[in-house]
Amino acid sequence: MQPPQCNNGMENYIVMLVMYSKLVTTGQESGLRSCSTMEISEKRRLANEPKKRIIKHPDHIKPQPNVIEEEELDREVMAGEELKRRNAWEPSVFCSLGMESFSFAGHEISIRESLDTYGALIWPGAVALCNYLEKNQEQFNLLDKAVLELGAGTGLVSIVASLMGAWVTATDLPEILDNLNFNLSRNTRGRCRYTPQVAQLTWGEELGRNFPSSIYNYDYILCADVVYHHDCLDELLITIKHFCRPGTTLLWANKIRFQTDLLFIENFEKAFNTTLLAEIAEDKVKIFQATARLE
Repeated sequence: MQPPQCNNGMENYIVMLVMYSKLVTTGQESGLRSCSTMEISEKRRLANEPKKRIIKHPDHIKPQPNVIEEEELDREVMAGEELKRRNAWEPSVFCSLGMESFSFAGHEISIRESLDTYGALIWPGAVALCNYLEKNQEQFNLLDKAVLELGAGTGLVSIVASLMGAWVTATDLPEILDNLNFNLSRNTRGRCRYTPQVAQLTWGEELGRNFPSSIYNYDYILCADVVYHHDCLDELLITIKHFCRPGTTLLWANKIRFQTDLLFIENFEKAFNTTLLAEIAEDKVKIFQATARLE
């Protein structure tokens, strides 16, 4: 379920510049706008600028809350930011779904989706968990809490948690991070108490080295639709066990689709103290709370 590599955009852009340069040189512009050598050089310089890197490992010291909020980005600035990011993440034109809008925690949220990978789509469990968090803030108060999301995907749950005052680290596979970072930045800038972080995390791999238990401690772990027909369910359970220690609360929402989902729930209930918080029958979504078993 790895998404196709989408690096053709930059190659096509460079080819276009070369062809256009030849047209200008030979005088065969065919109705195209005249372009100076300086303009072409500037475009080539911009095309070769290094891409903005995603944070690989999150900071382990919680920062002070943002005191001065940045102004809301207007449409023109947002459009410019999206163009800058296209070099880092440009889904296939035929697979793009565009933007999906939501309203949570008193804010309008716009999420960019793509059919390139499961991680770039919004699933029922994410929406259900956001609704539950918003309606049960007295029971699960995320204000000033350290929150980790596993399999963050489009970032909807992490965005809502950030808007509710949490210090959030959103994690997923490397190929998901650019779109995840885009959605987080677009929807939290100037709105949140803490700036959310994005980190690469592959379930079950090098957890002790990349996220040592002595340093990385979280008040809440959030998961939404991380269980479906894939071969990494054992690794997912190992990852949850690594992060869900005494003092940590796990909130997990999932649509039940396959028999393997029920088997995972059975193993999950053996590994943790679990409570079924809610069941949305029409969506076949269950929301669980879990804490570590004391050994």
